[in-house]
Amino acid sequence: MQWLMRFRILWGIHKSFHNIHPAPSQLCCRSLSEVGAPRWNDYEVPEEFNFASCVLDYWAQMEKEGKRGPNPAFWWVNGQGDEVKWSYREVADLTRRTANIFTQTCGLQQGDLLALILPRVPEWWLVAVGCMRTGIIFMPATIMLKAKDILYRLQMSKAKGIVTTDTIASDVDSMASECPSLKTKLLVSDHSREGWLDFRSLIKSASPEHTCIKSKTVDPMVIFFTSGTTGFPKMAKHCHGLALQASFPTSRKIRSLKTSDVSWCLSDPGWILATMGALVEPWTAGCTAFIHHLPRFDTKVIIQVLLKYPINQFFGAPSVFRMILRQDFTSIRFPALEHCCTAGEVLWPKDQEEWKRRTGLPLYDIYGQSETGMVCATLREMKIKPGFLGKASPPYDVQVIDDKGNILPPNTEGNIGIRIKPARPVTLFMGYEGNPEKTAEVECGDFFNTGDAGMMDEEGYICFLGRSDDIINASGYRIGPAEVESALTEHPAVAESAVVSSPDPIRGEVVKAFIVLTPQFLSHDKDQLTKELQDHVKSVTAPYKYPRKVEFVPDLPKTITGKIKRKELQKKEMGQM
Repeated sequence: MQWLMRFRILWGIHKSFHNIHPAPSQLCCRSLSEVGAPRWNDYEVPEEFNFASCVLDYWAQMEKEGKRGPNPAFWWVNGQGDEVKWSYREVADLTRRTANIFTQTCGLQQGDLLALILPRVPEWWLVAVGCMRTGIIFMPATIMLKAKDILYRLQMSKAKGIVTTDTIASDVDSMASECPSLKTKLLVSDHSREGWLDFRSLIKSASPEHTCIKSKTVDPMVIFFTSGTTGFPKMAKHCHGLALQASFPTSRKIRSLKTSDVSWCLSDPGWILATMGALVEPWTAGCTAFIHHLPRFDTKVIIQVLLKYPINQFFGAPSVFRMILRQDFTSIRFPALEHCCTAGEVLWPKDQEEWKRRTGLPLYDIYGQSETGMVCATLREMKIKPGFLGKASPPYDVQVIDDKGNILPPNTEGNIGIRIKPARPVTLFMGYEGNPEKTAEVECGDFFNTGDAGMMDEEGYICFLGRSDDIINASGYRIGPAEVESALTEHPAVAESAVVSSPDPIRGEVVKAFIVLTPQFLSHDKDQLTKELQDHVKSVTAPYKYPRKVEFVPDLPKTITGKIKRKELQKKEMGQM
């Protein structure tokens, strides 16, 4: 890590910026308000687009010309007092060096696949953009993967290379003989390892001179592994159009980022939310991407960071905000915070209202998937409707459809669909790599079926009701887990809940709720509390949806970013059959 903090010394030696050129005028000068990033209209797709050259290099050029303020492009901290700050010019330099490592040292070529398994360390951003510059398709993954998960991804993708840390490297070495396509192994560490190239050593000596490929907007850029409730994870392949989405006017209004903003997106680097929320979106706006290493989810650390640093844009899963609300304070004011938004799971109206009451800030919801990027949201200029995700974000035409692709009338439950005919949005995934059957399965008439159940009101606001494949079918009644969880969180005893299907010899399956109690209810009689909660659900929603089984737990299993692992609970429950 020390080389990162010493890079400014290297910078004084190289000063190699004669190779930076602004993006071609036909690409980067569509609409500029004083100094602003390239932007297009919501439905305009340029033939060529590459985030590195069209956006990142643009801001580096603005810095060179003195047309951008002094705030950094990248600001990284950890819990040990280390800090890294890079300008856009430095990020451009470092990502060119990274690109040269891939092509000159490793021999990787455009179209090759590279697994990117790193925690929140600065190198993750360098590798992602370095891949964009070269046309190498990067595949982010969480460091929480086990050996069998990594093996599956390397074999399925036929990855030519991998960039990872010490903790993962030993697993990779143990399976190398089973991955004949894997030729390049890059280690991000302060220590060397036999058979691995030292990324931190290589970048010091790599040339900063590199010409970005002229990628077509529809050329592949990234693959995200996405899991269903059955089967192995699928490879959702995206083109460069995914990164273009952040330049569309409506997309820019979702977070309304400005060059002076400091934006903290708390997503795990393995997910699409990190690629978009912690890299593409802040850098499209020319603002600062703030990152805390945060190896473990720690609510107190998150609060301390929000109080200490000038973060005015905060983006995390709903459970992050929920965990902050569980802390012992009646009100809290984060001095710099101006805008909060959330995505990744259901945002309960109770939490949305409580966040506003205790912090004074509204909490805006965003909806999307690994296959789609941002689909709909509540813009800052729109009214917030608790329980609704917001409206469709162009270029998406979102409708609620039946199983045959017919559009359903307002306030009718169905599947959330995205129109793909006559024209497929460039921001939508290209398909499941190597799996045309699964790709065909999600096409429903003129629509891509997201697999999410929902409904739309008369104003076009969309309500999420749960995953279609998570729907609980109890005695013929279809029940969305999100509906039950929303009802439960309205009771003062419930701090958090997760609802799953539980096998039942008579009804086939019934609703089961795992519940974390608020402190004041911990000593209450559990049998009495169970009945009280069941009666509460019956009183606020259709009675057949109430949880027939209730289990009180000290905590719910969560990912590193605080997202509830409902599938883990479901597997545990199904194992009791």
